[in-house]
Amino acid sequence: MTQSDTHFSLLNRSGSISSQTDHELKLAVAPGFRMPRLPGTPLPLRQLISTYYDTAAYDLAHAWITLRHRMERGKKSWQLKLPLGNDRQEIAVIDGETVPPASLRDLLILHLGHRKLMPVVTMRVWRRGFLVRHGRVPVAEIALDTVSVDKNDRTTQRFHELEIEQRRGGDASLRSLERQLREAGAFDHDGRPKLFRALSLAAPMPPARPQPDAPVVEYIKWALSQHLGWLLAHDPGTRLGTEPESLHQMRVATRRLRTVLRTARPLLLPAWMTSLQQELKWLSELLGPARDFDVQIAYFTEESADMGEGDRKLLAQFISHLRTQRAAVQKLVLSELTSARYFELIRRLQQAAQAPSSIVESSLTIRQLAKREFKRLRKAIGRLGPSPSDTRLHKIRIKAKRARYATELACSSLDKPASRFIKSARAVQDLLGIHQDAIQAERHIRQFLKYSTSVRAGFLAGRMAERQRHRRDTIRKDMKPLLKRLLKRGKKAWE
Repeated sequence: MTQSDTHFSLLNRSGSISSQTDHELKLAVAPGFRMPRLPGTPLPLRQLISTYYDTAAYDLAHAWITLRHRMERGKKSWQLKLPLGNDRQEIAVIDGETVPPASLRDLLILHLGHRKLMPVVTMRVWRRGFLVRHGRVPVAEIALDTVSVDKNDRTTQRFHELEIEQRRGGDASLRSLERQLREAGAFDHDGRPKLFRALSLAAPMPPARPQPDAPVVEYIKWALSQHLGWLLAHDPGTRLGTEPESLHQMRVATRRLRTVLRTARPLLLPAWMTSLQQELKWLSELLGPARDFDVQIAYFTEESADMGEGDRKLLAQFISHLRTQRAAVQKLVLSELTSARYFELIRRLQQAAQAPSSIVESSLTIRQLAKREFKRLRKAIGRLGPSPSDTRLHKIRIKAKRARYATELACSSLDKPASRFIKSARAVQDLLGIHQDAIQAERHIRQFLKYSTSVRAGFLAGRMAERQRHRRDTIRKDMKPLLKRLLKRGKKAWE
């Protein structure tokens, strides 16, 4: 499903760049598969010729990234697909050049380094499409692809696959379509993109979780590798700056890396750990303002949908002002992500994930380390009092995250009580996140009042500020039973 379609001309002034998020489901089909009767419109037959580019070692493919040059009816474009949470982001550049554009290579700097891109395979796809409608609403597009793989001037394989790309329908509509297609003969897809099938590559697998009795060092290496991989996967999208989720996921990975180091502090050389923690804190603080703007822009945009036309116009001016500030922050983010400091941080994290030489001898287990984080959370909740300040609640949110991440680190050696504690910690974390967002929203509302000084703007600002206070008051009331449940489940998990 296309969630955004944002042109980003700063990256490539010679061509048009667009970005969209794809939410799709793949199914396998046998030759001769026939589409079931569905409400909607058949789409014209398309022929797509795509040449995929990668390094000799398939560095992009192993990072779940694909880069291709596509030709359709004489029109040429470059397309880059990046991981985006559980979906994928597709970036297209209208460019007649026969080599990958510098704008896309720049996004992939961490994955390519000094390695060269080269064509690795060409595929010809005959696509029969069908636009499914419910009334006049386009719910999804179904594509039945017949693929021919050409390598070294000969056809090496042929296969068929089916894609359901969500448009304006919900998950229920997608599941209904999947059921009908399976009844018509479609079956499970192995989840690999076409490139992986064409090159006979296995799907990239996350690092295997250590066994419950594994040494703590194995857990640390596993966690660092897992979260660093997630950070690297979302680095290109963060550089592009068109999908807020890329930056959000990169920031989450940064926080989790910090938690791993914090949890393992008793086992790490203090100077090494402190230095790396400081650099991760720097990265988190670099991404923080951009994330705040993304959250507030989304919030105020949603709020404006329920307003009258006059108020909506006033708020649109303010949202435009926020977008201008967000663009300025993006320039700073991009500048720092191309700095020697950032590259050195990535190098140190990669080294630590492979062989952390800073670990000292200890008899502590991963369970004991995670239990310490829960104890810190329990003490902080015990000191809250009947009317805690916003600052104290924000600290509880941070400690709940740390306790949750530490428990997830040790989860393979724990049981159902630990899973229930993780669920409660996530609920507390999410609710206090909304509380913090409301505080930030009120700050931006005051800025809105300065930005537009009309009487009507003042009235609108006052009304929106009151909503934020109501949000915070409601959350404070809902928080007490959640904290009580969190402590109860934490005791069962750890005592």
